[in-house]
Amino acid sequence: MEKIILAQNKHWRDIKYSGLVPRHITQALINKLPLKEINVLLGIRRSGKSSVFKLLINHLIDHIEPTEILYINLDDPYFSEIWNDPKSFYSIIETAEKLSGIKPRYLFFDEIQNVKGWEKFIKSIYDSEQFKKIFITGSSSSLLTGTYARLLSGRYIADYVHPFSLKELLEYKGITSYKELVDNTPSVMRLVDEMLLHGSFPEVFKTESAELKRDILLNYYDTIVLKDCIANNSIRDIRTFKEVAFYGISNIGCIYSYNSVARAVDSNENTVKEFIQIHEDSFLFQEVRNFSYKLRVQAKGKKKCYCVDNGLISAISFKFSENKGRLFENLVFTEFLKNSYKEIYFYRDQKECDFIMKKGRNIIAVQVVYTLDGNNRKREIEGLKTAMEKLNIPRGIIITFNQQEMASASISVIPFWKIYEEVLSGQPPHA
Repeated sequence: MEKIILAQNKHWRDIKYSGLVPRHITQALINKLPLKEINVLLGIRRSGKSSVFKLLINHLIDHIEPTEILYINLDDPYFSEIWNDPKSFYSIIETAEKLSGIKPRYLFFDEIQNVKGWEKFIKSIYDSEQFKKIFITGSSSSLLTGTYARLLSGRYIADYVHPFSLKELLEYKGITSYKELVDNTPSVMRLVDEMLLHGSFPEVFKTESAELKRDILLNYYDTIVLKDCIANNSIRDIRTFKEVAFYGISNIGCIYSYNSVARAVDSNENTVKEFIQIHEDSFLFQEVRNFSYKLRVQAKGKKKCYCVDNGLISAISFKFSENKGRLFENLVFTEFLKNSYKEIYFYRDQKECDFIMKKGRNIIAVQVVYTLDGNNRKREIEGLKTAMEKLNIPRGIIITFNQQEMASASISVIPFWKIYEEVLSGQPPHA
């Protein structure tokens, strides 16, 4: 155990972790350091949760002794022996103290869902008040909804880590102002093309070869489906589970009902609903409902499904290799998700609007089309206008790959690469 603890805590030698890409969430977590609550980072596997931990550790060692920080990656096969014995956590902490000569005050436990009954241990050490701060990560949104997890009620703050956002990648490439964005339009559009086809998982983004990117993404998909979904939920009907996953990733942005999916995979509605929920819990997909002010109508109505990252769609479903429209729609969805839009819907009542999005009191209607032309202009604008009128939304936006205009006094057409300046800033759109 000593060797693996030393290997995972290289910062004890007062050496900062290198090769990390800055993440926006890091500063928010630094601001929460004085709070006593447990910090929980949730997100799909390989989205960068471990790197965020290392960015935090880099910050901390500027202010405290590095040996006061203990990091344990519980996805490491070496710790498989404690996966069914949470009491072994105590021996890990004791061993770390013997090695460093200092009792750790900051605890970082990565992929903690691997340990059965971890909640009791975390509650115990939190209540003991022996530690300054406890951080944990997990690759399932149900991490904090189980029976035991209720023990932590009122004791934690949850944050989400997604694959890189467009803004994070622009800043990584040194583009930090609107002027620089416009001056570097060709390279910015190449970056958007890269995100469109290969997504923005950190390791995938750093890899040059398209073939290697796909190999990495296929490995991610298999691990998420087999480990985070099937193994962690003791799924017996593996064939149907995989077929539901493939149906979802092959029909991104398409309207469906549980009954229609059940017919497609030769199953039943209850099983399909359960399997889709498990996919959502692993952050692979997010289900979007038809907007209604009545929750019962939302729950019973048709739905759409979007994937957490475009790279997984391209790698798994050859159906999308040339369908830039669907890929583009998914890309836009993920960008809003990465910017804390948790209430995202679509609107369909004779005519259709791709997204109705709420954040606090702010609500906007968004139509997504790769290219706005004579074949689709009337349909897209009328669908947007209908939603705006029926739902009393004052502002409508059409997001395209690279077009900008004012379609009307209340509808602006903007390119995706200006999404932060034109939409997410909260400012009125530029003419």
